[in-house]
Amino acid sequence: MLEYEFMRNAFYAIAIVTPLFGLVGTMIVNNKMAFFSDALGHSALTGIAIGAILGVTNPTISMVVFAIIFALLLNKIKDIKSSSRDTIISVFSSTAIAIGLVILSQNGNFTKFSNYLIGDILSIVPQEIYLILGIAVAVFAFWILFFNKLLAISVNPTLAKSKKIPVKLIENIFIVIIAVIVMLAIRWVGILIINSLLILPAASSRNISKNMRQYHFWAIVFSLVSGMLGLIISFYQKTATGPTIVIVASIIFFITYFLRKKSED
Repeated sequence: MLEYEFMRNAFYAIAIVTPLFGLVGTMIVNNKMAFFSDALGHSALTGIAIGAILGVTNPTISMVVFAIIFALLLNKIKDIKSSSRDTIISVFSSTAIAIGLVILSQNGNFTKFSNYLIGDILSIVPQEIYLILGIAVAVFAFWILFFNKLLAISVNPTLAKSKKIPVKLIENIFIVIIAVIVMLAIRWVGILIINSLLILPAASSRNISKNMRQYHFWAIVFSLVSGMLGLIISFYQKTATGPTIVIVASIIFFITYFLRKKSED
């Protein structure tokens, strides 16, 4: 498998991006942000569409810029003290993806953007690997410096404010990090399943972890194992890599879920 350069590139990319997904996913699951990250992934099509209108040659640039703006807007909506909050986020998500589809489908041009729906990790090039490596280093540095504050905010935002923690600033930085990671990885993973790769490893880890250290460790391990096994299986079975990785991650989730249920009985 590794005789091919494109497979080696895919291997390196998965080795970098899956631990990143596992780490960030822990806080997404902790903060019950699965719906939020799903809406963010769907906004990618609108970012591509805006880039096409403005003549941006690299769709990733327009996706990242739009996703950051969209994420900050969703974070503002998240603060609404209302039972209809999820409905409002859903409306924004549905509107964003509909606008993107309408613009991109004009004159039958959507087919050249359809690869963003399921992704293609095998198309990654070394320059993109270096970029995601730089992002990974920055995210891990942020995690080391701000994890305790992030955890305090997720447990009790009011208490965090009383401890002079800049809640809104740290939340916004975390939201921007999610937006950048999702948009950079979406071309390789796909809009339809990007959220699954953020949620499943962290949810699996939560099933069996007894403390925060285990929670992070197993989330990273499950994410990495899912990525590597998915890549290997997809190569030999000639299937799409992204969905294959999600299937492996789903199997791990169900195994850990039943292990937890068994331990509770």
